[in-house]
Amino acid sequence: MHLHDFWFILIAVLWIGYFFLEGFDFGVGILTRLLARDTAERRVLINTIGPVWDGNEVWLLTAGGATFAAFPDWYATLFSGFFVPLLIILVCLIVRGVSFEYRHQRDSERWQRNWELAIFWTSLLPAFLWGVAFGNIVRGVAIDQDKNYVGTFWDLLNPYALLGGLTTLALFTFHGAVFTALKTTGDIRHRARVQATVLGLVTAALAAAFLIWTQVHTGNGWSLAALIVAVLALVAALGANQVGREGWAFGFSGVTIAAAVGMLFLSLFPDVMPSTLNDAWSLTVSNSSSSPYTLKVMTIVAVVFTPLVLLYQGWTYWVFRRRIGVQHIPAAAHH
Repeated sequence: MHLHDFWFILIAVLWIGYFFLEGFDFGVGILTRLLARDTAERRVLINTIGPVWDGNEVWLLTAGGATFAAFPDWYATLFSGFFVPLLIILVCLIVRGVSFEYRHQRDSERWQRNWELAIFWTSLLPAFLWGVAFGNIVRGVAIDQDKNYVGTFWDLLNPYALLGGLTTLALFTFHGAVFTALKTTGDIRHRARVQATVLGLVTAALAAAFLIWTQVHTGNGWSLAALIVAVLALVAALGANQVGREGWAFGFSGVTIAAAVGMLFLSLFPDVMPSTLNDAWSLTVSNSSSSPYTLKVMTIVAVVFTPLVLLYQGWTYWVFRRRIGVQHIPAAAHH
């Protein structure tokens, strides 16, 4: 295996980790409007992700940094061509982080309600736009012989990419509902399980359409295997949720995300950004990668530090593993 192949795999793993962790993070943010009935319940939902949301975003930074260092041409074409949607995502992530920190700085109901609305919208938009972005990466975009994107913003809003956006939005919200059922107690826990069932069925319909379309368009044997795993895992997640096995349901919903994202990368390889203008102008793992020496140094650094990051983040989740409910919220928040 060449080092550029190894780094393609590692970047895929980083994106899988990001969507697994930030997926339920976005989902919980969306559920602050779909599930929570009052301020106390919204605070419960926010508290389930309060200790971990910023750590989850480290995976995005690492994936972006790894792409910049290992595949600079891919990074340059992606971030220049997808400038508008990626800028919207960046602004949403900034506002979202500020919302978590500023929401509790005043007792004013209007102040808190506005920041809660910000959390909702800045969770919903990235959950949708990430699907749009990856849909376009897999489908291919207008790249010329100089590796420049020559399309427009509106070209990115094609039916396949929009379906991808709806799929990630539904999948992340389902993932968040299952996580909420796992991390809460009382009535909100049971309502989260009911809502997870509905969201799971919607996700199944959207994901089936999107993944089958992907398989027909660019798929291969490996991507077909990943598609089957994603379908079986989603069915298992729905079944576990129905019988109240929240831990298993969350695990299987995570496998669904991992398999679905893995399928996209498997159907993409060896391209990293196909050109719809000329196949010869497509960016591949070989023509867009850094020098072998750079990849070698990066590999050494990754081997040393990746286990440490995983251990630290795993410890964080272990420390904050207990369930919470409205009984843990101060009485002043019950209004």
